[in-house]
Amino acid sequence: MVNSNQKYRIEKDSMGPVRLPKEVYYGGNTQRAVENFPVSGYRFRPELIHALGLIKYASARANAELGLLNKKLAKAIEQASYEVMQGRWDDQFVVDVFQTGSGTSTHMNANEVIANRANEILGGHKGVYQPVHPNDHVNLCQSSNDIFPSAIHIATVTLLLERLLPALRDLHQSLQMKAKEFYPILKIGRTHLQDALPIRLGQEFEGYAQQVRLGLFRVLIAMGSLYELPIGGTAVGTGANTHPKFATKTLSIINKTIKGQFRKATSYFEAQGARDGAVELSGALKTVAVSLMKIANDIRWLGSGPRCGIGEIHLPETQPGSSMMPGKVNPVIPESMIQVCAQVIANDTAITLGGIHGYFELNTMMPLIAHHLLESIRLLANGVDNFRLKCVRGLKADKKRCEEMIEKSLALVTALTPELGYLESARLAQKAFEQNKTIRKVLEEEKLFSPKKLKRLLDPHSMVAPMKKDRL
Repeated sequence: MVNSNQKYRIEKDSMGPVRLPKEVYYGGNTQRAVENFPVSGYRFRPELIHALGLIKYASARANAELGLLNKKLAKAIEQASYEVMQGRWDDQFVVDVFQTGSGTSTHMNANEVIANRANEILGGHKGVYQPVHPNDHVNLCQSSNDIFPSAIHIATVTLLLERLLPALRDLHQSLQMKAKEFYPILKIGRTHLQDALPIRLGQEFEGYAQQVRLGLFRVLIAMGSLYELPIGGTAVGTGANTHPKFATKTLSIINKTIKGQFRKATSYFEAQGARDGAVELSGALKTVAVSLMKIANDIRWLGSGPRCGIGEIHLPETQPGSSMMPGKVNPVIPESMIQVCAQVIANDTAITLGGIHGYFELNTMMPLIAHHLLESIRLLANGVDNFRLKCVRGLKADKKRCEEMIEKSLALVTALTPELGYLESARLAQKAFEQNKTIRKVLEEEKLFSPKKLKRLLDPHSMVAPMKKDRL
């Protein structure tokens, strides 16, 4: 019994007594983990906690239907688990991310919160574990080794569907709209950061839109393997101490509850011993990050200036750029996007290293994988939305500047090679460069072509794809 005036309660487990705050819903196992892992202060994303609540909810119902769990206890566990799933007890999940490699500490955190809340629902007290016990009832037919990886997959798929995939679709649409808007505008192309042949500004943005579209497909493909869950494999993948119908029933309840499409793992030994699906998805996220970094960098370069840079587009002005230089406005939104991408790429390295640590029947870096995978999805989703709303949508083209840059470019001489050959065209380009003249001016002085033919040869419209009616 706990004295009502005390601020702490004492619980006993297989290792002896544990003192913990009186009013918390977690128990002794969790308290030991809090004391053992004072590492980072990082906590798991709510999506992972809610996924654990969902699994516990479905497991209790399945166990009741199979006759393994008293229906009265099952109902209380279901209610408590549902509350976890809805986020009511997020503040009770207090274990550091850098903990036991199987995620057992956070899994037991869930079992204890649910058991204590279920006992409270039944009129009992926290810390007594009667009539509901965290291991014997909440964890019936389960192990950390099959439940924690299942929670990772459910949380990841949920966050992808709700946040990242819609964000990428919206960005793709915005870039396509800019491609259409900018299609009539010609500009100089650049390779090796040097002047190249003219292109349409809209063609550049078509490329960006396609990068995002392909990234979306890559994520969707990689996401496919995450629909397999090892529920029912228990400790080592053999299904010890579980009912043969437990996994099927539990998965059916999960899918009905969240309208999901999860299925039993083809091989529990693969699904528990390896985290290849998470590594694959992280690789797809890294590819998306690389694409977005290229797009964001191009946009800030194209908008560089305003007078001494490229200046072919104008970025929305969002805030003063300098604490010292008045009037300076920096491309802060693309810079934010670039930093997000850098973090996602770094997270992929950690996830890859985590995936390597699958020894025999269990991966022992699951908490690290879960933390960084969910962080990458969240960062990308937030970064992409911000980039679209505060940068891409407000981009404006500077048509006059684009035309000026084309006229100055020595690369226009490329249009002369069918008439004059490579070497003679190179001589003209070198002369124009040395005398600080345009190609057009040098040709007018040397009178190699009639004015009419010269105008036709150096018309940038003849060097790019013709305007399509559906672009207008």
